[in-house]
Amino acid sequence: MKRTTERLLAAMEHQLAAVTLNGQTPTDQYRSSILICKKAMTKLKSYISSYSFESPAEEIHFFKEVKPLFYSKYIYFINVYNFLMQLPLGGEESLRSYISFQLTDLQRFFDSNKAFYQYYRSGSTKMDEVYFTRGGFDVQMELEDFEEDEQYSTSHDYKLSKIMANEKFQDYLKLEYARIGNEDAYPLNGQEIFPFVHPNWTASQTDAIELIYSLKSSAAVNHGNIDINELVAIFEFIFQMEIHETYHKLLDITRRKKEMFIFLNRLRNSLENFINDKLSL
Repeated sequence: MKRTTERLLAAMEHQLAAVTLNGQTPTDQYRSSILICKKAMTKLKSYISSYSFESPAEEIHFFKEVKPLFYSKYIYFINVYNFLMQLPLGGEESLRSYISFQLTDLQRFFDSNKAFYQYYRSGSTKMDEVYFTRGGFDVQMELEDFEEDEQYSTSHDYKLSKIMANEKFQDYLKLEYARIGNEDAYPLNGQEIFPFVHPNWTASQTDAIELIYSLKSSAAVNHGNIDINELVAIFEFIFQMEIHETYHKLLDITRRKKEMFIFLNRLRNSLENFINDKLSL
């Protein structure tokens, strides 16, 4: 199972990355991303419908770790697409109000699912067999968070997908809020975003891509639950730059003959020199 699901996920990620290179408007890109995820989800369901899990542990792994990777992206892209389609026509104040309303709505979702959200965030596993194996559906649970196909759903896999998607959407909204005028403070994880002078990225764009893909693959940001195009957008916002042809630059990195990870090795050597110079006795 692992090899097949990883292949399906990699194919979906590759297609999503390609969408950012086709010159479409952001709205069209998100629409295309929704369709890509939907096709990948169909293939995943078709495969699992004829697969027999070898153990409860494998079943838990699929419904807790694998399926939500597909479904959360699908939900996230729908959220952003709807957000873009319903943008108010007014000025900055209207946009602030619109985003604040969306953030408040998301907070209500997290508050209403507080117990399970804490379970997910804590990394607990003691209820996994109840939450992520089939047949554990409780009719008292919220029906909108349960799919009708009981052979392809557990009581909480959709809820987990929705939480993962809403976390990403929340981050997206906060970043969009920070973009507006970039002069007002706004709460972010208990702190505030204050006006700042954007720093300049003085390395190459290829160096930036090497770093961004490293952050993604190492799960250093959001435990890996973030798309490359989101990381690129954050990087572009912070450094006020445009990064073009991200996937092509990654391919250029893989084609290097002598040394593949030039920038990462340079970072390592620079840090090592800094430690030796500043911290040596």
